[in-house]
Amino acid sequence: MRLFPLAATAALATATLFGAGTAARADGPAPVVFVHGYSGSAKNWTTARTVFENAGYPSDRLFAYEYNSYGDNTKNAQGLASYVAQVKAGTGAAKVDIVNHSMGGLVSLYYLKALGGTSDVAHLASLAGANHGTYAAVNCLWYLTCRQMYPGSAFISKITAGDETPGNTSYATWYSSCDGVIYPYTSTVLDGARNTKVACEKHGGYLSDTAVLKQVADFLRS
Repeated sequence: MRLFPLAATAALATATLFGAGTAARADGPAPVVFVHGYSGSAKNWTTARTVFENAGYPSDRLFAYEYNSYGDNTKNAQGLASYVAQVKAGTGAAKVDIVNHSMGGLVSLYYLKALGGTSDVAHLASLAGANHGTYAAVNCLWYLTCRQMYPGSAFISKITAGDETPGNTSYATWYSSCDGVIYPYTSTVLDGARNTKVACEKHGGYLSDTAVLKQVADFLRS
């Protein structure tokens, strides 16, 4: 699986992991793994990279996991587990932090809750995560990922039953009544998380909102 560090000259081979001249190190902030939403990609996190670097993150601690938006979120979560293991091995870090957007919330939560990822994740930040599903998924139900994202699906039930914020991981969410994609907009909220209601933010706006992204960076360093 290819790693995507969020750096201008990102060239990561699994064998050397972080490229020539970059030694694995455990010091510094926990590596951050960004997880995009439905039909997204690593490019979604360009502004986040800048915000996090300005907040003191070295570029070689910022990564973006890419997955198949139209496949199976169970497999996407398994891929995230493998990706996190590679990031940990390459950086020497004991744990990573995860920042997700939209459907990336489902991928992340399945990894933590169903696959035991809490032992490898210190913080989870969810931006407009479809954490309890969204009725907007009715527009793409021919894809398995969208059926899994529909409220009441077996997939949603698996990640929301019982403790929604398991383990010693610290959880936070950001959500807004102006979202326009997450229906109901309170779907993002997780019981046991630090839930922040943003005054009026469109669904895709989180990815370029430097104020919110700075709040996320501060949360990860708390």
